[in-house]
Amino acid sequence: MSNILIIKHGSLGDIAQASGAIQDISENHKGDEIHLLTTKPYFELFKKNPFIDNVILDKRLSRFNLIYLYLLTRKLKNFNFKKVYDLQNSSRTKFYKNILFPKAKFDTWSSSETTLPKNIAKDIFDKNPVLDRFDFQLKNSGLKTTNTLKPNFNWACSNIEEIKKIFDLKKYIILFPFCSTHLTHKKWPYYNELIDLIKKKFDENFKIVVAPGPSEINETKNINALSILDNDKALNISQLSSLIKDSLFVIANDTGPAHMAAHLGAKGLTLFGKHTTAYKVSIERENFKAIQVSDLKKLSAQKVLENILI
Repeated sequence: MSNILIIKHGSLGDIAQASGAIQDISENHKGDEIHLLTTKPYFELFKKNPFIDNVILDKRLSRFNLIYLYLLTRKLKNFNFKKVYDLQNSSRTKFYKNILFPKAKFDTWSSSETTLPKNIAKDIFDKNPVLDRFDFQLKNSGLKTTNTLKPNFNWACSNIEEIKKIFDLKKYIILFPFCSTHLTHKKWPYYNELIDLIKKKFDENFKIVVAPGPSEINETKNINALSILDNDKALNISQLSSLIKDSLFVIANDTGPAHMAAHLGAKGLTLFGKHTTAYKVSIERENFKAIQVSDLKKLSAQKVLENILI
């Protein structure tokens, strides 16, 4: 039995996307121990993943913190990893390869860069859809991939029957009108108008809800929807996963919950401006679609309403 390391630091949407790749790595290494290196926000979540045997915390301290790098190096070297799959493919993980695993070669360290043929430029390769890039990386590492292109995030779900009972949630549409403060260009501004249109068009035997993150709770005061919390706190990722999965329909900005919904098999819709494309981030699935426009401020609530399929 050998030890295998997967690196996936985040973010939330990226973790949902990587679920299929993690499953394929595990299924190609039957009999081996699968370890995963991640950051604090996802440490407990990954413990639920049935394809991971051990989760290792990376505090992601400064690269100039030599004491931390020494301790991390010593911790990782104790496992004597036979193979490392870098699914983060970031400048930091490239730094780890050079500093923590300086002798690692193609057959030891799998990343989008180490598996890329010399005649393909990385900046050109990175224009491909994210799931296609994972699939290319793993296939060029000698793995058979059956799940990478169709990730299943259902492993993240937990029991939320008590929360649903408290809020009397039987049938509901869930909206994600929020986004990070530094990503306001992803924010569609007409959710309240859409809520009014939904109430006029559909039978009101379902609720319209939002599930804010910790920094978004105050913002729910400006949204005409029921805010779902757990003892006045934001739902954790597993609770949120279940809330999304059990919904009638999801409408979201291009944020982590949209990617969760796509890979939970939920019916829904995400709204894209010109910041990227739905194609590149591999978000469209059988039940989950995208509206792509050049300017989110010009996307009307009526247009979004026409794409809600309940």
